[in-house]
Amino acid sequence: MADAPRVGVLAYQGDVREHLAALEAVGASPVEVRTLAELDGVEGLVVPGGESTVIGKLADRYGLLEPLRERVAAGLPVLGTCAGMIFLAREVEGPPQDLLGVLDVRVRRNAFGRQVASFEAEVEVKGVDGGPVSGAFIRAPWVAEAGPEVEVLAEVDGKVVAVRQGSLLATAFHPELSGEVRLHRWLLDLVAERGPS
Repeated sequence: MADAPRVGVLAYQGDVREHLAALEAVGASPVEVRTLAELDGVEGLVVPGGESTVIGKLADRYGLLEPLRERVAAGLPVLGTCAGMIFLAREVEGPPQDLLGVLDVRVRRNAFGRQVASFEAEVEVKGVDGGPVSGAFIRAPWVAEAGPEVEVLAEVDGKVVAVRQGSLLATAFHPELSGEVRLHRWLLDLVAERGPS
């Protein structure tokens, strides 16, 4: 599609391929983002699941931390899943790591347990029509504290697992691993609402 919005996936590590496929499925023109030049060309961004400490270190090494903060402050729509939620957060419980600090939440890493405690769940997400969202929780975080501008979108067992703050969406789970694309479609809606950058 010639005029499909260019939406990036931060492609240092994690579920990059799955997010690229989900974005393509909802009509975006997906691109991998590793450099400032690639970031400058996108109208929205996905920060995938994976290992949040690695994502932060590589974003710092490639000089993207401050440019990402500036783009988010200017209204860049972003979807962060699992490690992506952690990377977006203002604070993480546990050892210090490089964070964007753009989402006003404190996140607990590996909150649902280790790899062997991974599970799939159907999650009712406020603002997503069509029934529950399928998500995989793999060493998943949860939101331990949310600021006043943060809207809670979903909980599992009383724990906050999806939030929105302005043009930022974040989930503790992986929708892309179960073929779920409605959150990617929501990201595209946020891109459309913002208009050309």
